[in-house]
Amino acid sequence: MSSTTSTIHAKSLTSQVGGHPGVLTTEDGELLIKPALHHELQFYQQLQSDPILSSLLPYIPKFFGTLKLEGELDESKVQEQAIPSIVLENITNRFTKPNILDIKLGTIFYDDRASPEKVARMIETAKNTTSLETGMRLTGFQVHDNITGQAVNTPKSYGKSIKAADLLVGMTKFFPEGREGSEASGEGSSGLPRAFLRPILEGIIRDVKEIRETFGELELRMVGGSLLIVYEADWDKAKEALENIDKEEVDDEEEDEDEDEDEKGLPFAVKLIDFAHTKVVTGEGPDEGVLLGIDSTIRLLNERLLQLL
Repeated sequence: MSSTTSTIHAKSLTSQVGGHPGVLTTEDGELLIKPALHHELQFYQQLQSDPILSSLLPYIPKFFGTLKLEGELDESKVQEQAIPSIVLENITNRFTKPNILDIKLGTIFYDDRASPEKVARMIETAKNTTSLETGMRLTGFQVHDNITGQAVNTPKSYGKSIKAADLLVGMTKFFPEGREGSEASGEGSSGLPRAFLRPILEGIIRDVKEIRETFGELELRMVGGSLLIVYEADWDKAKEALENIDKEEVDDEEEDEDEDEDEKGLPFAVKLIDFAHTKVVTGEGPDEGVLLGIDSTIRLLNERLLQLL
């Protein structure tokens, strides 16, 4: 899609768990609007036209161009080289109670435009967190408590404070298990019951593996990018979505239906996000640090799945 410029009213995004502040959403919640550097816009545009890079399109939020904003955008906080704003699909909008996890990928968090001071700072950040060892860091996450009805946020400081051995604990916090009837009785855990949680985890693992396979074939450097995992915390909605999946024993003709519509019916979503410092590096091979992070994520998800046997 080519970039277009329009005017729109927007409001602050309340469900953001990672990335820089200042992300907005349209009033209907369907679109995200974020200030961005020209490099990020150029990469999104390249994704639309490059037949090789386009293999990533199913695994990133849809890009709708650029907008000129009215409303809450604080112009003083927009970087000098920023374009007005890029407009993206809001992955969380179709969920009633979205549980959201931002996983920072990679072992290197500076690009060739970074100052020596930033390079030194980012090297220390990787060393002092789980990033250097595992290629991933739990940037932040939101989990709905189905007993209180509230969304509980775990901030960036948690992910920066834990060691590699603690990552499974963090993953368990994001995928808590509940018991049937706990919403009505006020007893037990706040998470989804095991019967819902297991197939959701299995679907997420499948999608992360597909992303790994696709990304591993591309010669990119994705500095500061993330893997976004979202799943439905509402018991009734999760149950309904899973029942619909079970009913879809379709024939070959029906399998050719719109993939976007199929995806909207799933109780989970997995996407790569944040491409402000992503670039093509022809001849240099795939980003091994990011692949390490994706592999670590798959391992942790599988370990959490095994806990639910």
